[in-house]
Amino acid sequence: MMTRRSFVGAALCAAGAGLKPLCAAPLGLPIGCQTYPVREMVDKDFAGALRQIASIGYRTIELCSPPGYERSGFGSLLKLTAREMRRIIEDAGLTCESCHYQFRELKEHLDERIAFAKELGLKQMIVASFGLPRNATLSDWTRAAEDLNQIGEKTLKAGLVAGFHNHHTEFARIDEVLIYDRLLETLDPKVAKMQFQVAVVSAGYHAADYLEKYPGRFISLHLADWSAETKKQVPVGQGVVDWKRLFRAARTGGVKNYYVEMDLEAMKASYQFLRDLNI
Repeated sequence: MMTRRSFVGAALCAAGAGLKPLCAAPLGLPIGCQTYPVREMVDKDFAGALRQIASIGYRTIELCSPPGYERSGFGSLLKLTAREMRRIIEDAGLTCESCHYQFRELKEHLDERIAFAKELGLKQMIVASFGLPRNATLSDWTRAAEDLNQIGEKTLKAGLVAGFHNHHTEFARIDEVLIYDRLLETLDPKVAKMQFQVAVVSAGYHAADYLEKYPGRFISLHLADWSAETKKQVPVGQGVVDWKRLFRAARTGGVKNYYVEMDLEAMKASYQFLRDLNI
């Protein structure tokens, strides 16, 4: 029997009217997006925002924890239970396997967040940032990674995978040591995976280099592109990233999902490129 979720998904996939299927995707995985760039839409009308995302062709989303991001566009979701949120997501023809969390909320409310994640149907709980100050030492970064290992041990026992999402901050050096390299050394790959933010290509760091060097360490990707000419972020496929190489590395490296993280207009153009990309 076809559920409402499968009916909506099938209808959207058929919207190409005889053209290339809308649901083609790299790695054979659904094309996803992070909801943070459209958080104002989410906060105003969660169901409506999801329908708009699905109408572009996206099949999966990554959320941000409502308690952790209450003041950042997700506060209105606090009135919903995890079960209610899941129903709204599925009614839009979408799935949600991953969510961003503040590091502090996982350290202080881990059991509660795990219970919510399981009811929501998540598979991954991603730490968005350690929230360390600019003058943090290498020891501070190391201790934070060790704390994430402990969190990862508990989430793994609950059937969930913990992960860490980088920003440009982790690609600075302290005492000639690249912070991101220290995190890779400290984080236990058995309990803490990595979510690579491709946007750091603007600083000269290529996701494919890391996926090839550290296979199995990366569980997901955040997608964005960069123009060397304008020195600005551009939709996926319109910049310097070698996307075929990246996805080939992702395929062999064990990546489970990927999310475009750009504003709505860039999200539309990015989807078109990813839909048509042949690896």
